[in-house]
Amino acid sequence: MASFDIVNKVDAQLLDNAINVARKEILNRFDFNGSKSEINYDKKTLVIQITTENDMRMEAITDAIRSRMIKQNLNPLCLDFGKESAASGMMIRKDIKVKEGIDKEVAKKIVKDIKDSKLKVSAQIMDDQVRVTGKKIDDLQDVIALMRRGNYDIPLQFVNMKS
Repeated sequence: MASFDIVNKVDAQLLDNAINVARKEILNRFDFNGSKSEINYDKKTLVIQITTENDMRMEAITDAIRSRMIKQNLNPLCLDFGKESAASGMMIRKDIKVKEGIDKEVAKKIVKDIKDSKLKVSAQIMDDQVRVTGKKIDDLQDVIALMRRGNYDIPLQFVNMKS
């Protein structure tokens, strides 16, 4: 039986590189000259913390992070932009959580879409991933194509293809 897993994982090193490049880009921009803006990334909790003076700069920083993620082949859909909170004085702080794994609701939707496709495969939820098995590799490739066309609001990767 051939199988593969549908997962949502972020390459931590690529994300770290994207944030570092965005940080350097922001420091070198003219409109950020003399700014007290900071971008901090905690690798253990997967939280990006942005601190800056106003909303315009906050938007510029988040756009820089998104564009650098795209250039590193990371999907910015994995970012969960939380609410802004006022830090000390006139500073604004925003915590951005990096989402990994497939939650139960999305996993159920994926399994339902696979079953509705009438392909001769079976899908089962395993923790934070979905395992798809079938007799033919062509059927598995059809499932991958189906998942790429679907809208699940998270980036999906297809790993551990075994024949």
